[in-house]
Amino acid sequence: MAVKIRLLRMGKIRNPQYRIVVADSRTKRDGRAIEYVGIYQPKHDPSVIEVKSERVQYWLSVGAQPSEAVQRILEKTGDWQQFKGLPAPPPLLVAPEKANRQAAYEAEAKAAAGVADTPAKAQTPKKSKADKPAADDKTPAAPEVAADRPTDTKAVDPAEPNREAVAEDAKDPAGAGADAS
Repeated sequence: MAVKIRLLRMGKIRNPQYRIVVADSRTKRDGRAIEYVGIYQPKHDPSVIEVKSERVQYWLSVGAQPSEAVQRILEKTGDWQQFKGLPAPPPLLVAPEKANRQAAYEAEAKAAAGVADTPAKAQTPKKSKADKPAADDKTPAAPEVAADRPTDTKAVDPAEPNREAVAEDAKDPAGAGADAS
């Protein structure tokens, strides 16, 4: 029986995702597999390639033939060079670690409130209700933010006269422009 290491297509129409499988060469592309030995997701940046190296080495040693696409993947991971006794390739690109969105949100909220985050405070575990200080020890929330905020003022146009001053000067007691009838 001829055994091949090839790709089994999965995923959606325009989002291909593959499993690297060991299968009988007579089975159809997405048919039954003997063993699953890895995954390949080409749409991610950089592409996701995960291979069970020891299982691939075993199947190559007993005579399994990789397809051309799988051979290129194994060359990228270094498994093909290890099997052939060649020097190792350069390391694969790795996606950057995702930032913790909740921590970023909390940091932005503290910055907006004007509360400085101290390193010791960030490393301490949560306190129980018994450990919390009394409520009268609290300071008002962000007094400097209120002091920095300008009061609601209307921009004054120097060409436009002040209506209150015009109303005082006019003979009309109701104010300038009011109906006198």
